[in-house]
Amino acid sequence: MKSLYRIAVGAAILAAAGTAAAQTTLRASHQFPGGQGDPRDEMVQIIAREVEAANVGLKIQVFPSSSLYKATEQWGAITRGQLDMSAFPLDYASGRVPQFSATLMPGLVRNYDHAQRLNKSDFMKDIKALVEKSGAVVIADAWLAGGFASKKQCITSPDTIKGQVIRAAGPAFEQMLAAAGASISSMPSSEIYTAMQTGVLDATNTSNDSFVSYRIYEQVKCLTAPGENALWFMYEPVIMSKKVFDRLKPEQQKAIMSAAKKAEDYFTGEARKGEKKMIDTFTNAGVKVVSMSKEDFDAWMKVAQASSYKQFAEKVKGGDELLKKALAVQ
Repeated sequence: MKSLYRIAVGAAILAAAGTAAAQTTLRASHQFPGGQGDPRDEMVQIIAREVEAANVGLKIQVFPSSSLYKATEQWGAITRGQLDMSAFPLDYASGRVPQFSATLMPGLVRNYDHAQRLNKSDFMKDIKALVEKSGAVVIADAWLAGGFASKKQCITSPDTIKGQVIRAAGPAFEQMLAAAGASISSMPSSEIYTAMQTGVLDATNTSNDSFVSYRIYEQVKCLTAPGENALWFMYEPVIMSKKVFDRLKPEQQKAIMSAAKKAEDYFTGEARKGEKKMIDTFTNAGVKVVSMSKEDFDAWMKVAQASSYKQFAEKVKGGDELLKKALAVQ
């Protein structure tokens, strides 16, 4: 009996070892705070939970808060196959792929319903083809509205930005803001708080969720929420290394895409709640909250057309055609 017991135990150990050996662990990195309700972190966590539950020999280990790669390092790591997955603001890679700055073009996306329509457009097909050509693949779409915040004064019309040093997130917004008289300091959203605290920044653009997750309400006097005239919308999808995705087994790829669909559905609903959460948080912190009027928005768009739109159409390869495809989506 003891001999049979030892054989049984040995077989169980070997089986467990075989299962462990068969399991592949992927690493997901992003810059957003983990475990604090940021929907971008939760998107990645949903994918990790759903993939593990699918029991296809795949596990995803999540590294939030730039704990594995810095925000600006993630694109290169993904495309080289050194990093497997990321929730990534695509415009951060516009220095390498200039066309990506169209995904943070002032006034291009008007609201979340418009963003959903844009996801199905030829414009996004072209963007995703460029993502894939670069060595990554989009597995879940995510658009976030955002606004302005300042330590000095409320930012509404273009003349209110003059003389302020602002972080804008990407080339298109930087060009527009510089044309309106602002000074630009470029950095990822994870560095805004410290830059404001140390006097490097007077003001910033970022998403509703980043305003809350990074506690920007502790550093500013006035918040300009998106309201009915959102000027700032940014594409922040979940991406994977194409090298990594292509070498997975078909059932593993299917599990990832199924999980990503659940994460995207979650985010679509959650992102719409972000503005109210942001306004409530800033109001409770004693920050003045305003929004742009239609006249303010139109004034900004005149500046944008003469700066960021013009430069993108003239200087970015295929830029004019890409903008036409985006603007054709009503």
